[in-house]
Amino acid sequence: MSRLILFNKPYQVLSQFTDGAERQTLADYINIPAVYAAGRLDRDSEGLLLLTDDGKLQQRLSNPRHKTWKTYLVEVEGVPQAAQVSRLQHGVTLKDGPTLPAKVRMINEPANLWSRHPPVRFRQSIPTSWLEIKIREGRNRQVRRMTAAVGLPTLRLIRTQIGEWKLERLLPGEWREIEL
Repeated sequence: MSRLILFNKPYQVLSQFTDGAERQTLADYINIPAVYAAGRLDRDSEGLLLLTDDGKLQQRLSNPRHKTWKTYLVEVEGVPQAAQVSRLQHGVTLKDGPTLPAKVRMINEPANLWSRHPPVRFRQSIPTSWLEIKIREGRNRQVRRMTAAVGLPTLRLIRTQIGEWKLERLLPGEWREIEL
């Protein structure tokens, strides 16, 4: 039977089990042999990371050609204008080419959201807003680059869903195993 681990990766944790620079890694939270991350989540991003011992599932989830939808809650600097949201929805051109269209909507600050340590910088003169962004690509730092390209720098990024699997009530550092 294959194993699938749903893990809420905390901020500043690497999406790998080892690191020569003594930064926090998955090994600080998960002590299960022979599971590997199916995809990545940047060190400065939080949320759902899937780990599995099934090579075919890992390939399906992490290979961009399979176009698995991923959902993110994104705190951005500023108040999004309709034109900025529209650009994200239709795809933006980045240095490595155009992105596929994204599903984007403005949302209220998520209820019951855990605090981040250290907290996101607060600037009294600049408001922040929240977006829900769904993409089906997985380029390096893609959501951050997309929001920056439309003039909305990302301050906080939390992945809440990959395909059918959701973060749900897992707190940072917690994980659960799903039977496949």
